[in-house]
Amino acid sequence: MLTLDQFTKIYLYRPYADFRKGIDGLCGIIQEQMKLDPFEKYLFVFCSSSRSKLKIVYWDDSGFVLWYKRLEKEKFQWPSHLEEDCLYVETEKIKSFLIGLDPWQKPHNKLKYSQT
Repeated sequence: MLTLDQFTKIYLYRPYADFRKGIDGLCGIIQEQMKLDPFEKYLFVFCSSSRSKLKIVYWDDSGFVLWYKRLEKEKFQWPSHLEEDCLYVETEKIKSFLIGLDPWQKPHNKLKYSQT
């Protein structure tokens, strides 16, 4: 069973991926575009241009695993507004993302008051 805690790092490839690509094509992106080693204990997340589909790739010591998720009505809150192509994501952020929240949304400004 897949648990996010089993991975040392989680990376998102911010540009939309060509979803005709399978494991080999996505591993090519991991190596050539992201400049990362697909054999590490990393989880790699890719999104379709429609933002309704995700592909997740990881190495499990015996081969590559490809997970595919398709939303029926909603869209993923993909961070297309960010500059970097390869984004490191904390486990809590990816959990929020997978249930439909936008972890890249700017939080409310912190207010500081003092008495005069």
